[in-house]
Amino acid sequence: MKSILIQWIIGAASLLIVAHILPGFQVASIGTALFAAIIIGLINATIGLFLKIITFPISILTFGIFLLVINGLMLMLASSLVEGFHVAGFWTAFFAALILAIVSTILRSLLGAK
Repeated sequence: MKSILIQWIIGAASLLIVAHILPGFQVASIGTALFAAIIIGLINATIGLFLKIITFPISILTFGIFLLVINGLMLMLASSLVEGFHVAGFWTAFFAALILAIVSTILRSLLGAK
């Protein structure tokens, strides 16, 4: 349970950091970031997982770059569902997915989260 809570907080903090770095990626408040982190997690665990499975051959051919496309699309879907969370367009979502992965990895390593 503690691990899930830490992952949730890391996800929300990552969203807030990316919102400060990338223009066109907006998170209205900490509460919005916490809610968006839950929605993104649920989307990635359902629709995202399905898309990653069916596009596995493309991901291999592109050395995993296509996974950023899928993650960007998942961010765009989440932004349409969460009030106060906005992604300006596809390229913003693509680069947000990239920066989000980097920031989350750094935060996990700093906090020693699994």
